[in-house]
Amino acid sequence: MQQKVQPALLGGLFMGVLSALPIIGAGNCCCCLWVIGGGVVAAYLLQQSQQAPLTPGDGAIVGLMAGLFGAVIDGVISVPVHLMTGGLNARFMQRMIERMPNVDPSLRQMIENSQNPAAAGVGMIVGLFIGFAVMLVAGLIFGSLGGMLGALFFKKNQPPAPPAPPSPPAGFPPPFNPPPLQQ
Repeated sequence: MQQKVQPALLGGLFMGVLSALPIIGAGNCCCCLWVIGGGVVAAYLLQQSQQAPLTPGDGAIVGLMAGLFGAVIDGVISVPVHLMTGGLNARFMQRMIERMPNVDPSLRQMIENSQNPAAAGVGMIVGLFIGFAVMLVAGLIFGSLGGMLGALFFKKNQPPAPPAPPSPPAGFPPPFNPPPLQQ
């Protein structure tokens, strides 16, 4: 278990950082690309650190661990990213509403209420918790899948079996076996 922590942490770092970045994180919309990729990275690193071939079960375990680490890393990185881009999102939404003349009044009211700093802060916190929960579930499921795929892709071949002892050449006398001693 100890040898799986470092590959899982690096796979989780791959998964968490790429998932937390605003535009790049959209890659997870394509079959959880970064989450599966983090599991594959973890399985690859684990296989490189050992001589024996990696089993799909070991790949699933290291992928699961990478998914757990990835969710935590994504949650930690998402907080400052959302704080930095929160104002940009609010201005974008305000401009979008201004350009759409036939917007439903209840939608307009909801967006205007989200401009309230107190409501926006609570909404951001709730959004971060929901995002963490989704990333945790996706990381555990798809990280394990990525670990199994990585174990299959990067599996080292078994070393060849040692050669059988050579058979004696034809016509060679058989080995001498003395008769047992009688007392």
